[in-house]
Amino acid sequence: MFWVRLASSVVIVIVMAASLKLGGVVLNALLCFVSIVGLEEMLRALGVHKKENRPLETVPILGTVVIYVLLAVQSVMGQYVADDVTPVYGILVFTVILLLAVYVIRFPYYHAAQIIPVVFAFVYVPVMLSFISLTSAIPDIGHKAVWLIFVSAWGSDTCAYCVGLLTGKTIGNHQAFPRLSPHKSVEGCVGGIVGAALLGALFGNLLFGAEYAGGVAFVSGVGSVISQCGDLAASAIKRDFNIKDYGKLIPGHGGILDRFDSVIFTAPCVYFLMYLLPGFTF
Repeated sequence: MFWVRLASSVVIVIVMAASLKLGGVVLNALLCFVSIVGLEEMLRALGVHKKENRPLETVPILGTVVIYVLLAVQSVMGQYVADDVTPVYGILVFTVILLLAVYVIRFPYYHAAQIIPVVFAFVYVPVMLSFISLTSAIPDIGHKAVWLIFVSAWGSDTCAYCVGLLTGKTIGNHQAFPRLSPHKSVEGCVGGIVGAALLGALFGNLLFGAEYAGGVAFVSGVGSVISQCGDLAASAIKRDFNIKDYGKLIPGHGGILDRFDSVIFTAPCVYFLMYLLPGFTF
């Protein structure tokens, strides 16, 4: 299982790195696919993924496609305003309106308890993941800044695992969230944050310059905290609905959400931090 998981991780990193390098249409097409699969997984976990709920499921899928088509068109035309996320927020609003229209037209066939999970799933997966595309499109620095999303998330995961393994064999571990995730230790969580910050400092020094190393380290450290919250939130949902994995698409990992749970939270975090930090204002 370890080697299957490792091989899957390597493939995912290669595919993601290639799409980030190519950017534009390629990146948005991949994000659209990941978002739709992740959306389906979340709707299935929440119990909305049923034949009679197909109209409710179709609306957010269409909204997802429209978001990434608009972002891809923007990238091709070179039109981008850094603090303008109108395409994403606009489609979010119209998707919610369309869902409520279906709810009203078919009333009382659907219930509010069915609409709310669909809105949540749409925001949780496609909307939050779209910030990867928004970050990559930041003028001048986007092609570099977008890597921080994955340094903060996957770098943090790797550092947390290594530190937790090392301390477990030496000084012992202390459970951080015993009811939610028994294998997560306080030492591992701290190691993930420190490790991500150090990786961020190295990354910032190499790609932005030594004067930006501290700022990038801060972004990565905060991103690590947020990514761990994302991982735990995804685990909490699984425990609430008594499921082991969100899917079976990725061998050794489970579904898209099992692998991208931390990235989903880190993407908007890095975007807004890069926008707010002095020296990175765009």
